[in-house]
Amino acid sequence: MRLTYIFTSLMLVLRCIALVMLAPVFVAIYYNDWKSIIPFVTASLICFVLSFIFNKKSDSFESLNDIKKSEALCVVTLSWVFFGIAGMIPYLFYGLSPINSLFESVSGITTTGATILTTFDYPKTMFFWRSFSQWMGGMGIIVLFIAILPQFAVAGRQMFFAEAPGPTEDKITPRIRHTASAVWTIYLVITLVEIILLKLAGMPLFDACCNSFSTLAGGGFSPHPMSIMGYHSTTICWIMIFFMFIAGLNFALLYKVYKNKSLLVLFKDDEFKTYTFIIAIFSIAIALVLYFNDYSHNFIKSITDSVFQVVTTILTAGFASVDFALWSLPAKLLLFCLFFCGACAGSTGGGMKVVRWLFLFKYLKREIAKILHPNAVYPIKINKATLPPEVIQQILAFILFYILIFAISALIIAILENSTIIGVTGSITTLGNIGPGFGPVGPMSNFDVIHPVSKLICIFNMLIGRLELIPILAMLHPDFWNIK
Repeated sequence: MRLTYIFTSLMLVLRCIALVMLAPVFVAIYYNDWKSIIPFVTASLICFVLSFIFNKKSDSFESLNDIKKSEALCVVTLSWVFFGIAGMIPYLFYGLSPINSLFESVSGITTTGATILTTFDYPKTMFFWRSFSQWMGGMGIIVLFIAILPQFAVAGRQMFFAEAPGPTEDKITPRIRHTASAVWTIYLVITLVEIILLKLAGMPLFDACCNSFSTLAGGGFSPHPMSIMGYHSTTICWIMIFFMFIAGLNFALLYKVYKNKSLLVLFKDDEFKTYTFIIAIFSIAIALVLYFNDYSHNFIKSITDSVFQVVTTILTAGFASVDFALWSLPAKLLLFCLFFCGACAGSTGGGMKVVRWLFLFKYLKREIAKILHPNAVYPIKINKATLPPEVIQQILAFILFYILIFAISALIIAILENSTIIGVTGSITTLGNIGPGFGPVGPMSNFDVIHPVSKLICIFNMLIGRLELIPILAMLHPDFWNIK
């Protein structure tokens, strides 16, 4: 691993982060919130200073064309770490402790939506930053920088797939920079459409912007202390259900729909069909439980709350149209199952991803068949394409490490908090970038109640979950640190 390549990449990334940190300044000026200018200008200046320090040890931009996969993995990981640290600086000015500031920042950029805020008595500029940081993190900061920086023209491919590794590497245009631009264009357009519809549905414009940022990012931060439940609008709930469903789709698939001008493209995709099937089955099951057990036969509310919470959970958004911690046990258990699911690969959602569960089902089906026919060859196919052995091994390794990290973090947090509910749900909701869990860390509660060490574990879970384990795990190998 060549440090000059790392410094060159980080120098570019830090300068872009510095510019991103200035966005809330315009919001502060608009609302005459002059005190909120200093926090973001300070964070931006710190990023600029660091970029100049790295520039002294960097190489030429042309050298990035020769960047290796290990170096790309390192750049992506460090970029998210620096973004999290830069994002925490403004929270310090608003009176949050360092550990709480880091927690809130990382929860934002990883689109987790778990919060430590015990009060919402803060300026609008801060709430804009919470949601805007989620929007930036939703599609990926590296993907954005690849789209706008010509210096990442070749090296971008390594970083593009290092930021969001998955079972397949979908490239929707011949050049990776054009792919990044296309993805961000779709992302921006859909966000603007949702803002308009939420405003027309009666939501204040500022709230519509913040909630739209968090919706498309699969984040869950809302400027309202009671999340979406606080708006008391079934129309708003269904608008957000639609856009959360869209955000959970593979954006490469959405691009194909746009290019082919046909929705039939969706129904030819195995992951989309599985994703839709899971949402439908769980929505119906939870709605029936709510209808007969919780809502005194209120059919509309049962359907609305069921579909909303199913979609927001599978997207790992973390919004709440109701305090689902008060649901009956069967409804909570069904929702808990979705904590381990996740949305489609190539979406803004976190978690295991539907395509990996689809693979696991086909893999187990093949192993059962081989018990009876040990000499038969059963290829595993997704979208009529046979998965190569190396991809199969990578998916199995991912699932194994995912479960292992969840189990270890759940055990430690449960011991620290003396609570199995906090340990289990707090661990899986941060690792899966879901947000609220059950009990003291439920949808109408916060993570401020947990031990500082538990918060650090959750921060680690959020980062490793957003990067889908691979970059972090690669760093555990001794060869990764062969520095030149």
